Amino acid sequence: MPTAVFSLAGALVFGAADFLGGLSAKRISALLATAVAALSGCVLLFVALPVIGGEWTAHDVLWGAISGAVGAVGIALLYACLAIGPMSILSPTTAVVSAIVPVLYGLVFAGERFDAIGYWGLGLALVAVLLVGFVPERGAVRPSLRGILMAVGSGAAIGGFYITIDQTSDESGIVPLILNRGVNAAIMFAAVAVVAIVAALRSRAVDAVPAAGGHDPERMPRADRSALATGIRLAVACGVVDAVANALLLFGIRAGDLSIAAVLGAMYPAGTILLAAIVLRERIAPVQWAGLVLALAAAAMLAVA
Repeated sequence: MPTAVFSLAGALVFGAADFLGGLSAKRISALLATAVAALSGCVLLFVALPVIGGEWTAHDVLWGAISGAVGAVGIALLYACLAIGPMSILSPTTAVVSAIVPVLYGLVFAGERFDAIGYWGLGLALVAVLLVGFVPERGAVRPSLRGILMAVGSGAAIGGFYITIDQTSDESGIVPLILNRGVNAAIMFAAVAVVAIVAALRSRAVDAVPAAGGHDPERMPRADRSALATGIRLAVACGVVDAVANALLLFGIRAGDLSIAAVLGAMYPAGTILLAAIVLRERIAPVQWAGLVLALAAAAMLAVA
């Protein structure tokens, strides 16, 4: 029961974080939004450490850092495959693979076993993940092999995050998550720096060519500054919510089976969809409503498995 509750709650909170991250990425770059979110999440977890507790050991620090690096790869591939599209196919593909990888690991290597209702619940949950993440697009094209491979790679890396964070001890508390967010922030800020350097070099090359009327690259329009500030604030909020989601997911993993936690954790699109419907008045497709209903049914089955 605790695993199902923590994991499903974590998935919904993850969806809220993705919603805030999406709003932030519309105003600043996706890389910068992810970097700021990772940093703010790391700060929150560090501040919360004395309250929640956790022991610092070389084993847990190592696995926490590895989970951060694996998670960064998953995020990078996710953005890359969604940019290629179509999102309606590649997004649920990523979610399903991110659930299947930990399930296979748990069943094959960790020796996890369930009652019959548990296996039915896992299967139903995977179907729910697929339906919830499906966003119908008019005239959607078939995905390219490159897009599919990136989606599978992203899902595998996200699934790898579940597996690596599961290697940490219960005594470590949220210490592994601090390392996870810290390493993730370092990688993302490094990527932002590389992009900024490349952009600066290209800008110099363009400025070297005389242009009629001229321009002042040092001055940023007030609207751009406002969008930047709003984007940063949204990214900070995203990081705070994301840190809470990570903590809930970690508690879910430690309370029971990795397979159940990973599958229910992959329901994160549900939170994004519900917030988009409430805040942005976006329509929820019938297939997504079906997925939400199946998700609740699957959670109930897994809770008693």
